[in-house]
Amino acid sequence: MKYWRHLLLCALTVVLCSCGTTVKESLKVQPAQKKIVGNDQTVVILPFADYSYADNLESAYRRNLFVNESIIDQFVRLGFHLPVQEDIFLYLADQNIITVASYNPEKTKSIEYELNKEWSPAMKQTLQNYIDYAQRTGLKGKEGDDALTHGLTQQEIVKIGRHFSADYIVRGRIIQYKDRLDPSGALWKKGVIPFFVGGTKDILLGQAIPGQYDNLGAFDADRESILVFGDVPQAVVQLRIWVQDAYTGNIVWTNRANVQVSPESFFADYQYDALFETATEKAVTKLMNDFAYTVYNVPLPVEKKTRR
Repeated sequence: MKYWRHLLLCALTVVLCSCGTTVKESLKVQPAQKKIVGNDQTVVILPFADYSYADNLESAYRRNLFVNESIIDQFVRLGFHLPVQEDIFLYLADQNIITVASYNPEKTKSIEYELNKEWSPAMKQTLQNYIDYAQRTGLKGKEGDDALTHGLTQQEIVKIGRHFSADYIVRGRIIQYKDRLDPSGALWKKGVIPFFVGGTKDILLGQAIPGQYDNLGAFDADRESILVFGDVPQAVVQLRIWVQDAYTGNIVWTNRANVQVSPESFFADYQYDALFETATEKAVTKLMNDFAYTVYNVPLPVEKKTRR
């Protein structure tokens, strides 16, 4: 009886101590380095040209926003001054340098209504294809050009720099921003999903995609257990950045980074938003460190080796 009493007290203690909330805080811009390379210099960061084939206008906007925010953080870390991004977008739109495209949900409202009904999977896929097509057409400008890609003349670069009293104009490309499965085949990343079928003591090891998981029991009814290795997601981000002299339009520096991020083990965060956040920040940080080294001779930080 005393044993159960102590066990109950321990359980109550754990429950009571678990009350409350879990808070995770992060400050993206770390304290400035002792050698601030961007002292008294201003940078204007323009929207990036998106060549990653965005599914719709909303995802393209979110993608560009996150890349843009990561670059802002890095220039702030290096000590540069930056105007407010909304002011930059407003100026570019007023000067007809960029076109503000909007997605009108009324165009697909009736199709989305039908999509929620009890149609066959094939019919739902067809309806979804029509929705995706309507959203992609929202990315096109009046002359059929992609609204997320734009070219600028040297005079336009100088004009933007003069308006914001800038020293540098930063432009770039989103070349890749996609998810895929990790091709490494590392078992420590996959984890194991156990379940039981049949009645013998044999064990079958294998790998399956989620859509086939429920059918594994039909492979061999005589086996007692099957251990299934799960799929490992991977986020791939590839960026190109140009830094131009705001007074002449000449290119001061450019480079490209390709980063692939997947969970280190099956205990890590498997959510794609976390993987893309890490991949984007690593790609931008690598590029900005190279910019500081090439233009201002700031030593490159020692990178920790990570498993791919």
